[in-house]
Amino acid sequence: QVQLVESGGGLVHDGGSLRLSCAASGATFSRIAMGWFRQAPGKEREFVAVISWSGEGTYYGDSMRGRFTISRDNAKNMVYLQMNSLKPEDTAVYYCAADIYGNLNSIAPDDYDYWGQGTQVTVSS
Repeated sequence: QVQLVESGGGLVHDGGSLRLSCAASGATFSRIAMGWFRQAPGKEREFVAVISWSGEGTYYGDSMRGRFTISRDNAKNMVYLQMNSLKPEDTAVYYCAADIYGNLNSIAPDDYDYWGQGTQVTVSS
């Protein structure tokens, strides 16, 4: 079992920045690929980013590349998502997810085994 708790969401203006955090517990965190997804009202859950268990590899969704940065601290069992140049279309609930046997190919929600409860990000125009 892996427990995931996100934090850091909130309201920000167009062009602003936010840093999301995800605290993990209950498993050998350093061997788990971690991802971020988001879901806006009426839309499907969308892949944002994934990071390998070592932290050396990352992959991003097309609309996030160059604006968002995923990172992890295995000593603290934490994953982060730094979001810059935010746009109103980035408004969504953001979820942290864990893929026990994952890698950088883990970009579909079904690839992931555990999910956090989500944190709301709202970008005003």
